[in-house]
Amino acid sequence: MAGISAKQVKELRDTTGAGMMDCKKALQESDGDLQKAVEWLRQKGITSAAKKEGRVAAEGLVASYIHTGGRVGVLVEVNCETDFVARRDEFQTLARDIAMQIAACPNVTVVKTSDIPEADIAREREIEMGREDLAKKPENIRAKIVDGRIEKGLKEKSLMDQPFIKDQNVTIEELIKQTVATLGENIQVRRFSRFTLGEGIEKKEENFAEEVAAQTGKKKAEAPAEEKKSAPASDKKKGKKKKK
Repeated sequence: MAGISAKQVKELRDTTGAGMMDCKKALQESDGDLQKAVEWLRQKGITSAAKKEGRVAAEGLVASYIHTGGRVGVLVEVNCETDFVARRDEFQTLARDIAMQIAACPNVTVVKTSDIPEADIAREREIEMGREDLAKKPENIRAKIVDGRIEKGLKEKSLMDQPFIKDQNVTIEELIKQTVATLGENIQVRRFSRFTLGEGIEKKEENFAEEVAAQTGKKKAEAPAEEKKSAPASDKKKGKKKKK
């Protein structure tokens, strides 16, 4: 299949109001056919979601997920437009699934890639540009490789770009857009926190061999002291026998 042009993406975006990356994917899935791409976006609920993105979402709920054994826990705030939708089973299921997704993805630190500070991206770019495996490559080729690595790294940190754990063919962003299409309201993930048992606490590392050696040495050191304490009593008995 021929590559998708920027002109095709723009035309589809103007028609549907969907995001650039969604339009590009729709065209790829539809072999460049504009009408089929529109239908693909509608099936995914992306066109209706795009129209609602600018609306205020201040209701919703804070969902939680505690992993088996209680070693990992997640709190996530998911917003919608009305309290009515916040009480819907579909919305609550979505929020719980997102909390579970965060627990399953320890590398995820932000909701979307745009939340990552530019300074952090610049630092990563500098590190990648200095890697030895790129040292002998031409500047333009090296830049393209670094761009690819940076993009991959950003997506690994972004919740929206994660494949849904219950359906690897759908990203979290697409899952939310499908729910938007179902419920008819703007839905946004605002923030989340992950708690890992013992994280940040310096744990004392026990060396069993050293501990045994230390205890053995202590016992040997104590033994002569005990013998000295018993010696006077023995001498006293001997002295009594001599007097007799």
